[in-house]
Amino acid sequence: MKSAYALSLLGAGIAGAFINIAAAQAAEVNIYSARQEELIKPLLDKFTADTGIKVNLITGKPDELISRMVSEGRNSPADILISTDVGRLYRAKQQGVLQSIESDILTDAIPPALRDPAGLWFGLTMRARPILYVPGKVKPEELSTYEDLASPKWKGRICIRSSDNIYNQSMTASLIAHDGAAKAESWAKGLVANFAMPPKGGDRDQIKAAAAGVCDIAIANTYYLGGMLADAKEKAAAEKVKVFWPNQDGRGAHVNISGAGVAKYAPNKVQAVKLLEYMTNADAQQWYAETNHEYPVRAGVTASAILQGFGEFKADQLQLDKLGELNAEAIRVMDRAGWK
Repeated sequence: MKSAYALSLLGAGIAGAFINIAAAQAAEVNIYSARQEELIKPLLDKFTADTGIKVNLITGKPDELISRMVSEGRNSPADILISTDVGRLYRAKQQGVLQSIESDILTDAIPPALRDPAGLWFGLTMRARPILYVPGKVKPEELSTYEDLASPKWKGRICIRSSDNIYNQSMTASLIAHDGAAKAESWAKGLVANFAMPPKGGDRDQIKAAAAGVCDIAIANTYYLGGMLADAKEKAAAEKVKVFWPNQDGRGAHVNISGAGVAKYAPNKVQAVKLLEYMTNADAQQWYAETNHEYPVRAGVTASAILQGFGEFKADQLQLDKLGELNAEAIRVMDRAGWK
């Protein structure tokens, strides 16, 4: 007959097992995401299926999500912030809503230029912002650098979205980083003088305008063009432009990221780190590449066939944190240049 002490130990063990099971069942991670739900949810669902960790997803505009985290303070349920541009991640860093993470898995998978030096944010995918041109109207040998787009030969021939767009702010910040603010402002004034129309709409609208003959050159992120080529309704317009990789004899083409950081007061920090690590594994990176036409940050993962069709290119190796640091200066430069 078991002693009362042994029975008490057995009971404690059973109770502990139930607690562990309950904890596993209750494991969750809360995401504030600036990415559209359809671009990320299938991957999150797979994470839940593979790990048993429930994912609660809230989507919204990046600045609104950051402001929400600030106002919620220590009571914020957010575990992870996902954003579509390093400029917003830098803003979250400056607002003090992210915490530093140490993870060998993340640092091994993500190149140094594509993650925060202090581990506050990590790039999950990479996108480039090349020059798109209309064959027959522009010869590729006429193109060279971003800086050359300010040349008078392109007057009335360029489509690009407005200066309040973070992608353009980051691109301008990259020119400030490489050329200095004075030269970047001169470039921005020349670029504005070459606009074919007042900036309006998103990147896809610039591509469609070029296809419709409004302009000869459009500036857009590669994943927008990739998405259009994969869409039967937009493929015809997308096929009317070709990709030119600028600055290949120098620093390389401007690149940016979609990325994420762990919230400062994350109630589920362990699960949050596990999710970020999951999103950089080879399978997840391959899914991103094939589904969203974004370049993998992890070496050895193949880009989609559509992206491969754009050709290989040399990417700017500027530490992307610099783009966030120079964002305010970039906005001032664009304002002074009359970029609406």
